[in-house]
Amino acid sequence: MVTSRLQAPRSAAAAAFHREWLDLAKAATGDLTLVFPPADHTHTGWRLAAVQSLAREHAPLRVNAIASADPAAIAAALAYLAAAEGVTGQYLPLDSAGAGAVVMPAV
Repeated sequence: MVTSRLQAPRSAAAAAFHREWLDLAKAATGDLTLVFPPADHTHTGWRLAAVQSLAREHAPLRVNAIASADPAAIAAALAYLAAAEGVTGQYLPLDSAGAGAVVMPAV
């Protein structure tokens, strides 16, 4: 479920989510991943609280959330979450830069 129009300030964004999207999320009949637009750290608290509450209410179904505007990052996160059967109640802000190269020590 791709949410939209959730802009700063955070109190207005939280109110908009609860007004426009919460009932749709509660009506989900399968696993659900919310896709939020990117936002600064001040939005983390309300987003995490919302997804954790939804996850508790929908158990054993899984509810997670990601934040990104990058279609490739969103697709990768959705694929990961689909395969990660034990992951629920998580909010994952994506930076679209990836983890970078993994440097292994010389053996």
